[in-house]
Amino acid sequence: MSNFLSNQLPLAPLGAGDLIDRAVRLYRRHLFTLMRIAAPPVIVSTIGSVLFSVAWRKVWTTASGGMLALYIFMIVAGGIVIVAGYVFSLIVMGGAARNLVCHLLWNEPVSIRATYAAVRSRFWGLLGASLIMVAWFGLSAMVASFGWYTVFVLVAIGAVVVTQIAPMWMAVLVWVAGTIVSAVVALWLFFFFIGRIAYVPQVMLVEGKGVFSSVSRSFSLAKGNVRRLMAMTLFITFAFYSALMILVAPLLWYGYLNGVSLSPWDSTEWPAFYAIAYSVLQPVSSILLAPIWMLGLSLLYVDERVRHEGYDIELMVSRQLGSVPKLDVVSPYAPAIVMDHERITAPPRPGNTLGLS
Repeated sequence: MSNFLSNQLPLAPLGAGDLIDRAVRLYRRHLFTLMRIAAPPVIVSTIGSVLFSVAWRKVWTTASGGMLALYIFMIVAGGIVIVAGYVFSLIVMGGAARNLVCHLLWNEPVSIRATYAAVRSRFWGLLGASLIMVAWFGLSAMVASFGWYTVFVLVAIGAVVVTQIAPMWMAVLVWVAGTIVSAVVALWLFFFFIGRIAYVPQVMLVEGKGVFSSVSRSFSLAKGNVRRLMAMTLFITFAFYSALMILVAPLLWYGYLNGVSLSPWDSTEWPAFYAIAYSVLQPVSSILLAPIWMLGLSLLYVDERVRHEGYDIELMVSRQLGSVPKLDVVSPYAPAIVMDHERITAPPRPGNTLGLS
């Protein structure tokens, strides 16, 4: 009974704080399993980071043309591997969402096998969707940068005008306020656009849709999610850098006591062991916190369906009645989770309609 209630979604939609709290509680409950799920993509990124770090140090000091070409190749290869690790993380996110919904539906265990079985079932589709998401990410960053630049230029012109008719302190005040406003505008534009495709992996694995229909479906779900997505991202970013500082502090102390320059601008002069250790620490902190990001986006996807489609009712019905045949209709009459692409079979029905045993 306690497990049933702990996994049951609340009927009311979740705010940003509730989403973060629920993600953290699920993270604590399945800490080591989630870390192992998140580890493979992070390990790929770590390999690329080490390649990039080693080659970057050597490319400025080598006198050999052949070695210079080798180091440039390593830099390019390291960058590609880093991007591949991030794409792999997006792919795994879809499998994690599938596993999470099964956990909410039937209290199935959160496991590496279930997550990566879901990934294998739709790997190529998830890869294509992830590449679309990466391209959209770049477009969103360009739009946000343009918005920031436009507001910043207007503020700069306004500050110059104010200096001609008002005291200098007022011009400084206008400059500071305008800088803050331009940053807020850039963040809002970025999250407004990136939020449109935040649910693509989840839609593919939970609803069984194709690549382009998943993108369209994500657009339709992403209504009013800017503030919650921004709050969740800021929370995870703060937690990430807090964990990174805890991990980096002993290395920085060691470097300081041994005469290593702590400035990143002097990274080409760092000893090899120090540079490699520094490049590995960031992925290690990612292993610790990437599961919260996966859980947060998956819960946000579930919450969007709760808000717009009564998905919590679907989940409760599916939990009580077991698997529902796939129907070619729009939610809330479609199954809560499709069974076509998975090795998952319909769970046994509970002993009674209240889920009591």
